[in-house]
Amino acid sequence: MTDTPSSPADTTPKTALITGAGTGIGRATAIALHEAGWRVILVGRRKARLAEVADILASADHQQSSQAPLTHPCDVADDAAVDQLFARIETECGRLDLLFNNAGLGLTSATIDEIAPADWRAIVDVNLTGAFLCARGAFALMRRQSPQGGRIINNGSVSAHVPRPGSAPYTATKHAMTGLTKTISLDGRQFDIACGQIDVGNAATEITMQIEKGVPQADGRIAAEPVIDARIVGDAVAHMANLPLSANVQFMTVMASSMPLIGRG
Repeated sequence: MTDTPSSPADTTPKTALITGAGTGIGRATAIALHEAGWRVILVGRRKARLAEVADILASADHQQSSQAPLTHPCDVADDAAVDQLFARIETECGRLDLLFNNAGLGLTSATIDEIAPADWRAIVDVNLTGAFLCARGAFALMRRQSPQGGRIINNGSVSAHVPRPGSAPYTATKHAMTGLTKTISLDGRQFDIACGQIDVGNAATEITMQIEKGVPQADGRIAAEPVIDARIVGDAVAHMANLPLSANVQFMTVMASSMPLIGRG
């Protein structure tokens, strides 16, 4: 049996920050955590998308959270903006129990010689530097809050294990995410900060719409691949989040059962 976000002796909901919360996996995770009783902080670049998610949570038929979600438009690649985000969280929420590092960008399939340096930097800035900046802010707050501790979950993608053709920037950032996860997990032990990674394969989101139509395969073919509902991923993140801090899912892979991952590469 796992701990619930709040015990009978403490009815204050735990607080979760979700980046890339306006769409896809971020949106699904916000809904799953909200239904589990968490107070969610919705972060993303598009204010209107965050408002849509906040409205969904507010109108949920069985909402259990006693506090409305907090929305905060933010470019996670902007260190000053991220600092402002965490200052607001500390002021308005008092503490942070979970960071789901989910914000990410992809790029149209291209061989490395066809990738512009500006496109490389844009993806590294969001997928890797953005994850570092948010983890840095979350770690610092979790370290100094009382009671000390919290959890960070990074969205690694199955591309943290094996690449798709023509995906150098995205795959490089996701391989790096694994190193970031392991290091945070190690550094966090003395402060009761757990860190794990969820590697997702073919969740149906705006970024992955092309997968159902056809994407490049390792043998040069273009083939459609199966996808799964993003809510399955949201529920998996909620499971990881609801564990007591004495336990951690270090790595979890959630994927369409018949997608060509096993044997890919």
